[in-house]
Amino acid sequence: MNFDLHCHSTASDGLLKPSDLVSRAADNGVTVLALTDHDNVAGLAEACAAAESRGLRFVDGVEISVSWGGITIHVVGLQIDPRNAELGEGLAAVRASRTRRAKKIGEALDAAGIRDSFAGAMAYVENPEVISRTHFARFLAETGRAPDVKTVFQRYLVQGKPGYVPHQWAALGDALAWIRASGGVAVIAHPGRYRLSAAEMRALLAEFKDRGGAGIEVVTGSHAPKQYSEYARLAREFGLLASRGSDFHGAGESKVNLGELPQLPENLRTVWHDW
Repeated sequence: MNFDLHCHSTASDGLLKPSDLVSRAADNGVTVLALTDHDNVAGLAEACAAAESRGLRFVDGVEISVSWGGITIHVVGLQIDPRNAELGEGLAAVRASRTRRAKKIGEALDAAGIRDSFAGAMAYVENPEVISRTHFARFLAETGRAPDVKTVFQRYLVQGKPGYVPHQWAALGDALAWIRASGGVAVIAHPGRYRLSAAEMRALLAEFKDRGGAGIEVVTGSHAPKQYSEYARLAREFGLLASRGSDFHGAGESKVNLGELPQLPENLRTVWHDW
């Protein structure tokens, strides 16, 4: 079985429509796919229908933006009920805060001499409720401010750069409560991306587990191979279920294609063990 339990469509900051994303996953040999767009579930129905037509098992998912310890972390919810009212209200609040942040990013870039950047970023947005830094990065790359999206982030959108805007996302406990209320399983996304010391990572995982979190991404497109064993060890230590997901956004922007990750290390209890 080829599980890919983390990817994005045009419902957030991916480059492919949900149905096209599913087709790419099927062509790449994925057998179980979760769509986990940022802070919204708008693409799930289209993706589910496409998966059924291609013979894939589909998992309803979402990726929620969370503030913890002064940084932004992401929590994936798997097997959620996208119609759940508590989840829907929580995600709506996060999306509203996304729009407020985006307008501030536009103002900051305007002040740095990059005019009309908010309107420029919106031209790359398919879902007007979910504008992200990635949309600004695509606009700036296409208009020649940098050779690619990654360089745009480094020059303009990270802390200390002209377009960086600090932001308060959902609280960890709230995000976990929304996922659990919808019947889902909460998974820490790409933990290797967070600039945390070993002690801080352990504190995060301990709080995550205590508040009802269940899993951790061990093999992900954001991890180097040497990190697979590191997060496998932490999964065992904290009793967390292991997950696997490419975090695919689109060709040319993602490190790993859909379905092309290595398998999980042995002796892990997987997030899909009782599906």
